[in-house]
Amino acid sequence: MIRTTLLAATLAAATLGAQAQSATYAIDPTHTFAIFEVDHFATTTNRGRFDKKSGTVQFDKTAKTGKVELTIETASINTGTAAFDKHLVSKDFFNAAEFPTAKFVADKFSFNGDKVSEVSGSLTLLGKTNPVTLKATKFNCYINPMLKVEVCGGDFETTLVRSSYGMNWGLNFGFADNVRLLVQVEAIKQP
Repeated sequence: MIRTTLLAATLAAATLGAQAQSATYAIDPTHTFAIFEVDHFATTTNRGRFDKKSGTVQFDKTAKTGKVELTIETASINTGTAAFDKHLVSKDFFNAAEFPTAKFVADKFSFNGDKVSEVSGSLTLLGKTNPVTLKATKFNCYINPMLKVEVCGGDFETTLVRSSYGMNWGLNFGFADNVRLLVQVEAIKQP
């Protein structure tokens, strides 16, 4: 009886300690970017980014768990060329009028030691949802010297098959189906 009570108390204390490490972080839009790269006729690479994004991260370093919600406004695409941006937000590609956002939701974090190595979840784009795993090429948490709070983030990447979302324009005359997605994220710990 004493042993069972002691075990229950120890487990409760461990659970409370693990919960104390869980925190919510708000995505910092000034240090978070979603960038795409797509092959252009095996000659060059077209690149662009989305300028408007928001979201949160729930992260527990002790339990090695987390959740992410990242929303990207598709009309905020920026390639540096206005005519190309206009085509990309049209029905041929992102159809921003009908689908104003793309959303990544994840609830599986993988770790290599204390560092996040992958985040797995799903991406909803053009009304279709597919599984996506973002592999971390960098990850770190630090105390921001200006904000005086913890910031966590990293560089993540994956390859999407755009036709799996119904984005088929140009495939029949040589535009690539595979799109490399690079996501740079920093998120600020909330009180």
